[in-house]
Amino acid sequence: DYFGELALLFSQERAVSVRAAASAVDGDTDMETPAVLWKLEKAFVKEILAALPNPKPHYNTISTIIRNMETKGYVKHYAYGKTHQYYPAISREDYKKIYMKKTISDYFENSYKNVVSFFAKEEKISIDELKEIIELIEKKNQ
Repeated sequence: DYFGELALLFSQERAVSVRAAASAVDGDTDMETPAVLWKLEKAFVKEILAALPNPKPHYNTISTIIRNMETKGYVKHYAYGKTHQYYPAISREDYKKIYMKKTISDYFENSYKNVVSFFAKEEKISIDELKEIIELIEKKNQ
């Protein structure tokens, strides 16, 4: 594969860092693409690509992400010959719930406590925000 060839050309450490960088870019694109589609409401791949921030991913990357989303039922399309205009099949809120549930399951052992702990350790959540979360939970349980 491509990264195997890189390992031969560069040191093993370099190949690992290149793989990690490529993975990080793909992860950002995976998250940004649906957000752009919901914002545009309906769009061709080239329109989604134009709305993404620089550096732009390859056209085929966006096309693959959108087709994968369509396979999962999140997106549908109108066909115009060989061209497809995509639109969300579910609401942004429903997609967010599905995405978060999968993320929490895959990365936080299906524990919301682990999620909050992660953000607290990373200093991404304040004490005031934690208090607000506690108040929301308490109101919900009344």
